[in-house]
Amino acid sequence: MTTPLLRLTVPALAAGLMLVSAFASTRSAGAAETKDGPKLAHSVFFTLKDRSASAREKFVASCHKYLSGHPGVVSFEVGTIAEDVVEPGVSVRDFDVSLLLVFDDKAAEAKYLKDPRHVKFVDENKALFEKVRVFDTYLTKKP
Repeated sequence: MTTPLLRLTVPALAAGLMLVSAFASTRSAGAAETKDGPKLAHSVFFTLKDRSASAREKFVASCHKYLSGHPGVVSFEVGTIAEDVVEPGVSVRDFDVSLLLVFDDKAAEAKYLKDPRHVKFVDENKALFEKVRVFDTYLTKKP
């Protein structure tokens, strides 16, 4: 047995839920449109003057100290060359440490590059670099 109040309350609650759901989807769609473009992958390959394991580990620690935890970074990864993994004819062996950052967009990378922690990292470590290569890539979405 349903009461008149219950007959009015259920449709009102359902309408309210639909309204909240529509508002939430509009807000998230609008937020996506404010991005400055696709995600940007920033891959950096460092060849160090001292290519020893201890120099590599010390450098990795500096990467963690200065380059992790920046706003706009979706992913932060750093590591040393996998010396035991070689694909004949295609493996590149002339680096010691690789750094991979994925940013929300190009604007986030621009802010990161000017950030005082990034600037300090470069200033403190540039004497260690034999060679630095940077590969920036716009990431695509799965079709």
